[in-house]
Order: sequence, then structure tokens, then C-alpha cells
Amino acid sequence: MPPLRNLSLAEPSSRLLVLTGPSGVGKGTILEALLARYPQVWLSISATTRPPRPGERHGRNYFFLDRQSFMDQVARGKFLEWAEFAGHAYGTPAGPIQSRLHAGQTVVLEIEVEGARQVRRRLPTAVQVFLRPPSMATLEERIRARGSDSEDSIAKRIARAREELARAEEFDHVVLNRDLSQAIDDVEAILHPMLRPASSREQGPNQAPIKGIKGDGTAGQGRSGSTRSECQR
Repeated sequence: MPPLRNLSLAEPSSRLLVLTGPSGVGKGTILEALLARYPQVWLSISATTRPPRPGERHGRNYFFLDRQSFMDQVARGKFLEWAEFAGHAYGTPAGPIQSRLHAGQTVVLEIEVEGARQVRRRLPTAVQVFLRPPSMATLEERIRARGSDSEDSIAKRIARAREELARAEEFDHVVLNRDLSQAIDDVEAILHPMLRPASSREQGPNQAPIKGIKGDGTAGQGRSGSTRSECQR
């Protein structure tokens, strides 16, 4: 992996919520519901080298890049995190996140587990939520229901999911997506305290410069001490 470079982020990353979990677990569905309730929250849009699925649009769902363009941005240090998944690369543009956090806005990332681990190393006070399925059988059903993956891709996603579920305990909160409405409420309960103005929360020391990021992350814009909690209702 080409090395990323340095960028200093002084804004409190406690306004940054990272939602992660295996492919097909329902991250996008839950965030869609929460963004409808809280339009002031800004959802970062990731870049990827995978082709668009039916109905997806460049600049709305993802920034769809060819591999050469993607790796050029990696070499220039434009991503907060990036990782390979199921044969494609995914990354989070750093600059737009920096700008929104500086402006006092709450930011949400919806990213894969390896990317979330990278973010934790660079922004340790970000709030990280791991979304888990009720069972592997349910997860496989959800992936197959999308109808957009080959058998080889499905097999890779299931194998990767088993590895990722073993890492759930690393994250601040674990939310079980057995009942969608309850899972939305559980994530909302974590997000809601992050929406208060910074002046109303206890202020901590300035965050130290974060290794691994450089530049303004011009891939594009997005849309609008950790105690674990296991939500299994």
C-alpha cells in the first residue's frame, strides 16, 4: 500500500460517526433513514473502482473512478482511508470531511471494516459503530437479494464477513440489525448526542496532528474513552 502523508486536523473528531460492518448488513438503509430525520448531518461520499450498480449515480452514491485515477489520489495522500474489498478499491476523500468538521457539522462515514480501523488509528476520538447481522445465513440472503454480485463475488464477501465479524469487539458500539426499525433507533441513540453544538459539550484538549492524510481531498463533496454498547433488542 503506498504511504499516505500528513495532514493536521485540529477539529474535534468526536463529531465524526463511523458506521461499519460486513457488506450487505444494512449500513446504507439505516443511514438513509437517519439522514431523512437529521438533514443537518453530512454523509461523506466514498470513491471506488467498482462499476455502478443499477440506479447508482456518480457523485451521489459513490465517486466512480478507474483504478489509475484512484491510485493517483492514493499516491497524493487524498484519502483519509482506503482499502481493497472484493477486487475493488474504496476510499474516503479527506478534504471535504476536514472542511465540514471545521465548520462544526456532524459528519457520518459509511465504510468497510478495514477502512474503519484505519480511521480509528488516525482519528481515535471518532465514534465507531459496528453493525452486525443476526446470522451469516441472513447476511448471505441479503447479499443475494441485491442481484448485483456474481457467485465468486458473493463467496468473497461472505468469507470477508466472517473475518470482519470477529473484529466487532474492537468498536465502540455494536448494533444488531435483526429488526430494521430497532437498529435505526439504536444508531440514532448514538448519533443524537453528537448533534449538540460544540459549546454545549465538555471541551477537551486540541487534537494532535493526524498521520496519514495530505491535501484537500478534492475527489468531491458529500451529502447531507469509548464505552461499548451491544444493542440486541
